[in-house]
Amino acid sequence: MKGHAPAALRNRAPIAAVLAEELPEWGIVLEVASGTGEHVVHFAQAFPHLVWQPSDPDADARASIAAWAQEAQLPDLLPPIALDCSAAEWPVPRADAIFCSNMVHISPVAATLGLVAGAARLLPAGAPLLVYGPFVERDVPTAPSNLAFHADLQRRNPRWGLRDLAWLDEVAGAHGLSRTRRVAMPANNLMLTYRRG
Repeated sequence: MKGHAPAALRNRAPIAAVLAEELPEWGIVLEVASGTGEHVVHFAQAFPHLVWQPSDPDADARASIAAWAQEAQLPDLLPPIALDCSAAEWPVPRADAIFCSNMVHISPVAATLGLVAGAARLLPAGAPLLVYGPFVERDVPTAPSNLAFHADLQRRNPRWGLRDLAWLDEVAGAHGLSRTRRVAMPANNLMLTYRRG
């Protein structure tokens, strides 16, 4: 059954505009935490020269991704796979880019640590890890809406919440990835690009 995420419809075009500048000319793009599947279907339509591999640890999410993919019938969109990014082993041998949207703040810290470690294992030199979502920045005032969102996330699960961008930079650096770009996005979100040295 197809799931719907209203935010995915609002942010997919701005995200695609940045992806167009950051993705490689060919290869496999692994989407981590694909959710409903609406994003990956849109991006597979927008970038048919790339092969898209959706993934999610949740069986209901994978069913939604499969339903969207079945409807779209895109040759560059692979079936969704079960992937817990905090696991030491991923069921993916390689990727030429990794994209992760709106997972970092709605998951335990272990998921983000695993995302970065997995990117370091899978990506070739120079390949991008692209991370989208809200963050806290030490030198940028946090929007009141993001502060309220953080408080709400913490109430729902103490292990969730907006992460500090400087912390993510440090985690990435420890795995040989450097942030090469920060793009301010609508609704107080960021698109971050990290690349292997």
